[in-house]
Amino acid sequence: MKPKVFIARKVPPEVEAYLEEHCDCSKWDQPKPIPRERLLESLGNAEGLLTSGGKIDAELLERAPLLRAVSTISVGYNNFDIEAMKARRILGTNTPGVLNETVADLIMALMLSTARRIAELDKYVKDGRWKRGDDEIFFGLDVHHKKLGIIGMGGIGEAVARRCRLGFGMEVLYHNRHRKPEAEAELQAEYRTLHQLLSESDFVVIMTPLTPETRGLIGQPEFDLMKRTAVFINASRGATVDESALIQALKNKQIYGAGLDVFEREPIEANHPLLTLPNVVTLPHIGSSTEHTRREMAMAAAKNLVLALQGHTPPNVVKELR
Repeated sequence: MKPKVFIARKVPPEVEAYLEEHCDCSKWDQPKPIPRERLLESLGNAEGLLTSGGKIDAELLERAPLLRAVSTISVGYNNFDIEAMKARRILGTNTPGVLNETVADLIMALMLSTARRIAELDKYVKDGRWKRGDDEIFFGLDVHHKKLGIIGMGGIGEAVARRCRLGFGMEVLYHNRHRKPEAEAELQAEYRTLHQLLSESDFVVIMTPLTPETRGLIGQPEFDLMKRTAVFINASRGATVDESALIQALKNKQIYGAGLDVFEREPIEANHPLLTLPNVVTLPHIGSSTEHTRREMAMAAAKNLVLALQGHTPPNVVKELR
């Protein structure tokens, strides 16, 4: 018999067809997220769950007595209650790697938009404020041949470093839990302590996962170390940064600007102070938001789930649940 799987979000037709070939599927096929209680009601006989958010916690596991594997269509898995899943010996998988290049493209867009004030000046033109003789008030920062500092040199970090080094002639500095000899050889990337990186870099890009160690990693002491001309970019997880400290650093011109795709709470509130500042580019968490990448992520998650339910080890098992 095919294992029973619940698909907790709408997926592309080819992904659904793949799952139905290998599994007995039931699904939520509405564009809006599935309500929590509806999800819990749907897991009574599910052996596998395909999801992309929502807590996988003790309450959910209690309602899913047959569950053996959970596959999330995302790189992040901070919605997994690791201890609860370990207690039930439930395998968890994610989709790293598939979105590296797409997210790296977005980070470049944030760097360029913040440095050259693209969103601010787009509004300036559309508001009808552009007059002759305005030239100097449009000045921004150069990106080429500046120093890039990457905090978290994983696959996305390396993709950003490659673009910056080979495309923009930038020097690449990085801070990571482990040295990356390949990146050092290919891109002449130089390892720095966190404090060294912050004080030397013209562009600081944080790309760490959210863990107890990285929560609030960048706060007021870290912004104090940065150059007044520095641009700060976050496309990882909002909670890696103390938003109150970031707001003060931007208001006080301790740093030049920030480009943000993530926030402590999402969606960000309409009256949030960050949205009042002209030196911030704000995006609605769109790092992987292209049709091609999302389709590839969904298929990767589906393949992870099928392999897990067939008794094989998928390529993307969350390390804490191996």
